[in-house]
Amino acid sequence: MQIVVFEDERVADLAPITLARPAFAISCGSRRLVDLLAELGPPVHAVVRTHLKALVTADFPELATVSDNLAAARPGPTLWVNARLVPSRAAAQQLAQLIAAGRPGAILAATSGNHVAGSGAEGEVSLETGETLAAAFVAPGANPAAVLSTGQGSFSEGGGAPRGEGPARSTLDLRTDSALPLFQDPHDVIREHLTTLSDHLSARIASGRYREVGDGLFVAENVRLGQYLVSDASAGPIVLDEGVSVGPFTLLSGPCYLGPKCRVIEHAAIKHGSSLGHTTKIGGEVEASIIEAYSNKQHHGFLGHSYLGSWINLGAGTSNSDLKNTYGQVNMEYGGRRVATGMQFVGAIVGDYAKTAINTSIFTGKVIGVGSMVYGFVTTNVPSFVNYARLFGQVSEAPVEVLVSTQRRMFARRGVEQRPCDIQLLRDIYALTAAERAAMEPRLAIEPLSL
Repeated sequence: MQIVVFEDERVADLAPITLARPAFAISCGSRRLVDLLAELGPPVHAVVRTHLKALVTADFPELATVSDNLAAARPGPTLWVNARLVPSRAAAQQLAQLIAAGRPGAILAATSGNHVAGSGAEGEVSLETGETLAAAFVAPGANPAAVLSTGQGSFSEGGGAPRGEGPARSTLDLRTDSALPLFQDPHDVIREHLTTLSDHLSARIASGRYREVGDGLFVAENVRLGQYLVSDASAGPIVLDEGVSVGPFTLLSGPCYLGPKCRVIEHAAIKHGSSLGHTTKIGGEVEASIIEAYSNKQHHGFLGHSYLGSWINLGAGTSNSDLKNTYGQVNMEYGGRRVATGMQFVGAIVGDYAKTAINTSIFTGKVIGVGSMVYGFVTTNVPSFVNYARLFGQVSEAPVEVLVSTQRRMFARRGVEQRPCDIQLLRDIYALTAAERAAMEPRLAIEPLSL
């Protein structure tokens, strides 16, 4: 028995979040899907896009194998899990039930178009056009391409990510009325984060790793709390993981989570719905946002209803808007697609390694790509590897070698070794995002190489 977590062709729709990480490593509600799968017991294998294979092999030693080919032989019964599955406690329980049943079965993605065919406990499950598998338990020797690609046997760029939907049918023996949500677009990460955070925090507290030092304030080992700290757990618990340091005159409002070795600067306000990754350095005001590992928002400024990847630095005074002046729902634009979020509050989606200058203002619902540097007012989406100073009439392409050099300096400051797979990842993302920059008008000039 084993678990295989796989990236399907729609994982590209989550860019820039998933350009530098597999979908199963997205932080949501303070947890990642790969963490929940590990708790189920069987060994976990991963199928990821080609450009991520070396990085995932290095950064996830707990995975039994990492492949970019879905057709790799895997004897024995297998639980296949879509890497876009929202990492919730409910999802983990349903996956555990599939394993315990030990019979072929499926859980569909929770979308309005899903139709589950068949009747009775031993009925038939069929995938109709537009349906996507969230998870499937298959018998030994089953063809994963047939089960997961709805009979298409088709793979996206990257050497083996399966199609998640198609017109053909693929039948599993066990009927289920269950459905689980998948991340469809980047803003879904923010929505689902706010839905799952309290549940995950309750599970953390129940693990016994934390002690309550104040009303609703739970801390792990080696946590340092500054003087005149104000904590408000009236709306949910506040959980501080091992090695967290909180400066004096700070407000913590639950539900919120501070990851291992997170440092919160004095006079900061970390408000409800916030989840800070390990080794982050955070100041100013943060509300309802996810900040992945090694990112810095050290100075004053507001961050709300946003997602920040890793190795990001926000300059002093950087703020984003998460509410339209009309108080209407926020519409996002992804690769030319206009998407209605159905959400009144959406801030910024910022890819790994991006930087902002001092006093940068990011308008509501904007997307900033991997490795980009932004200045002034960010009024449009910014592709990856772009120096964006539209306010000053300057928008240019950033050479990848500049970011490689910057990456080396950033890593050294945190005592992290720059590996060949880290360098290659930047070069691969630069190539993968070339079409984004080519589509910008007027055509981008290339910034002079300055290392």
